[in-house]
Amino acid sequence: MAGSTAVLAAILIIDIVAFGLAIGAEQSRPSARLETDAQKDWTYCAYRPDGATAMGGAALALLLVGQAVAAVASRCFCCGAALRPGGARACALVLFISSWLTFVIAEACLLAGLVQTAYHTGYRTVYFENPPDCETVRKGTFGAGAAFAFITCLLTSGYYYNFSKSRVNFHRREATIGMTPL
Repeated sequence: MAGSTAVLAAILIIDIVAFGLAIGAEQSRPSARLETDAQKDWTYCAYRPDGATAMGGAALALLLVGQAVAAVASRCFCCGAALRPGGARACALVLFISSWLTFVIAEACLLAGLVQTAYHTGYRTVYFENPPDCETVRKGTFGAGAAFAFITCLLTSGYYYNFSKSRVNFHRREATIGMTPL
């Protein structure tokens, strides 16, 4: 196998754990219900405790760490040594661009879910008026982040593999003059 197996395994494990945490955050989204005070003068939103914020934050951080491991190991594709021309280099370039695109989308989805989860309204209204809007995270916000985290995992692993494959046994030809009898 081309490249460092330990680096490839680290990328896979970190990104799969981030995927699992994002799925967990989707499953434990907070819910809210309207409650009234003891005198029945005010209505307010009561949120149940959730683990979505912690799991979403951990998924966000781990996805960033996985992408950083791949970037450091490959010297960010553009700052390293020359690569052998061919299909592996072209595939590595396409996967590099695709993995960063899906990484940005996954991070945006997870961050949007975190912001929505962390923002709990404290609005109160008089009991007879319209009830307050108890905002919660939309269903699928963390799920979209999890899906893009999984796609990022696949693309980043493929990128690192093809990058390593295009670096194997690449030696530049030296300028020589052939000294054959004929």
